Amino acid sequence: MTRPGPSQLAFAFADSPQGGKGTGAADASAGTAYLLHTAKGNEAEGPGASRDEPDRLLEDVCSIRNLATALHNVARNKGAPGADGVSVREVVANSHRLLPALRRELLAGSYRPGDIRRVWIPKPGGGQRGLGIPNVVDRWVQQAVLQILEPIFEPHFHPSSHGFRPGRGAQTAIAEAKTHVAAGHDIVVDLDLSRFFDRVHHQRLLTRMGERVGDRRVLTLVRQMLKAKVVLPDGVRVSTDEGTPQGGPLSPLLSNVVLDELDWELERRGLRFVRYADDCNIFVRSERSGRRVMEATRRFIERKLRLVVNEEKSAVARPEERHFLGFRLRHAEDGRVEVHISARTKDRLDTRIRDLTPRSWGQSLESLFEAANRYLRGWAAYFSLCTEEGAKLFERFDAHVRRRIRAVIVRQKGRRPRFLYRHLVSCGVSPRLAGAAAYAGGTWRQSHSNGMHAAYRNAWFHERLVSLHHEWRRLNPPRTASGQRMLFDL
Repeated sequence: MTRPGPSQLAFAFADSPQGGKGTGAADASAGTAYLLHTAKGNEAEGPGASRDEPDRLLEDVCSIRNLATALHNVARNKGAPGADGVSVREVVANSHRLLPALRRELLAGSYRPGDIRRVWIPKPGGGQRGLGIPNVVDRWVQQAVLQILEPIFEPHFHPSSHGFRPGRGAQTAIAEAKTHVAAGHDIVVDLDLSRFFDRVHHQRLLTRMGERVGDRRVLTLVRQMLKAKVVLPDGVRVSTDEGTPQGGPLSPLLSNVVLDELDWELERRGLRFVRYADDCNIFVRSERSGRRVMEATRRFIERKLRLVVNEEKSAVARPEERHFLGFRLRHAEDGRVEVHISARTKDRLDTRIRDLTPRSWGQSLESLFEAANRYLRGWAAYFSLCTEEGAKLFERFDAHVRRRIRAVIVRQKGRRPRFLYRHLVSCGVSPRLAGAAAYAGGTWRQSHSNGMHAAYRNAWFHERLVSLHHEWRRLNPPRTASGQRMLFDL
């Protein structure tokens, strides 16, 4: 196996000449059992043992229990191998040897992060986003550092920061944004940071961390992670002088440390805002105020934080005109704040539905339903934050999905009109409707014919396909007069 950069604990894989490719499920299971047993053990030097000694945080990071818990969390998140090609399964299978060796290296200061594998993924709005995938051992170390540093920084983060924080997320961010709009702050200053994760200034970040982290060894470890070389898809290794690569467990915490300075500056200025990672919405009462806040905030971001505001994607506008976490907010005339999906979210869902239900689908319908349900169920759970007015659109998407699946059935059952005719008659459709459907001309027209609707009614889909609107109803049951939620099964 090719292992670019420093060899990390390579002896652990020495008995497997193929780099551990022969590691079986039994070995991985044994490794998982070892990690769980070790993570739950009553170790004298567990996480927190050195909290009263700020200059000995590295001992907390390197505690046996913390390292075992960290690798278990990395394994639970799965993920692809890094530049060294070693998989999560291999590391877990060898954890009983890797863990004590890694602990010794960290405490001795001889651990060095390996290279980071760069991959490019398409961005929904066009272009590409670069992800950095560290080696599994490096993700393990990052997770161990995160588990110790997060409790130190978390209590000091601003309450209006919602991204990558325990107990917070899109739901809490949208809930707070609704309160600002309801209070009459219905102009939003939508700030987008250009290539934020690529432009983080290392020294400023480490200086901010040093205000709360007294152990210089931990800061040195973080610095080494930030400076790790990146392996591009063509194999070229490049140095990194700025930025924190997306893809490692520690990256979200570091981004919040950087932008926490912005949060408290906005607080000092008396502004209402909601931030989720590098997406920040500031709510003001007038467009004139919005333009003034935009200019002042841009100066602070560019001069103090040394970051860049994306002029094309930033704007001062009404909330219903902007995309925030996939939603848009609308201040209704009766004072209520409605939550709708954004135009960008609609386009993404349309595209995903087309990808999931191609007319040329060559597999079974059961596999199509399985793949579609997996996506639709997750989508419905996230966008259940929409209010009733916003959720009305879900019925239209449900109908669109059903029609596309009917088109798949037409292609599978009716390569010739007479084949489709016979199939529909066998489904109990009258000859007249079956003939009209079979000879309607064109798959898309046939999918919307009365004959296809008679053979494949909405009730038939209800038994097999997730309905976005029914899922929204299930997750948002109506309330009784006393405010309690009514429980019912759709």
